[in-house]
Amino acid sequence: MIATDLGPLRATALAGALTLALSGCGLFTEPAHKPRAARSPAVAVQQAHGCPPSGVRLGTGPVDGAMGLRAMTLTLTNCSERPYEVKGHPAVRVLDEQGAPLTGVRTVEGTDEVFMAPQDPGAAPLTLAPGESARAGLYWRMAAEDGTYLRVVPQQGREALNVRPAEPLDIGPQNTLGTTAWAPVS
Repeated sequence: MIATDLGPLRATALAGALTLALSGCGLFTEPAHKPRAARSPAVAVQQAHGCPPSGVRLGTGPVDGAMGLRAMTLTLTNCSERPYEVKGHPAVRVLDEQGAPLTGVRTVEGTDEVFMAPQDPGAAPLTLAPGESARAGLYWRMAAEDGTYLRVVPQQGREALNVRPAEPLDIGPQNTLGTTAWAPVS
């Protein structure tokens, strides 16, 4: 007798689940970030080819996220014909679509202030021969605003480099962006 009472309940639950699935609500969602359409940048970024006057090219990896922690790699490549010295942590500012700094986002050296971020290995002097690269990590907790550009100073006293990552940084007010020190790419 109980089985016949559950029959209509099961049918109703199945119909509801199918309705949600077919309507696109609830069960199937779009990715958090869609690839960006190509258009004129609001911030001057490096050209896709060649070596800029700074002698280094800056690139970013994809955003990796799990349990609210986000990570992105910065890659600095010496494209000049002479050695390029770097030591320490990059100074990073997160900019919006118009190129203004996101309000309330604080950048710190190290990862201690970003919950669940891996430990920063610490700074060591590094000389990049022509063609060599160094990497630094960026870590933050997911928030509501999208950072469109990054303005990066590889080391104090060096020229700022602008880059537009393939994916925005979903960071926002009252958030901390932790950076790891530059390390050689092996």
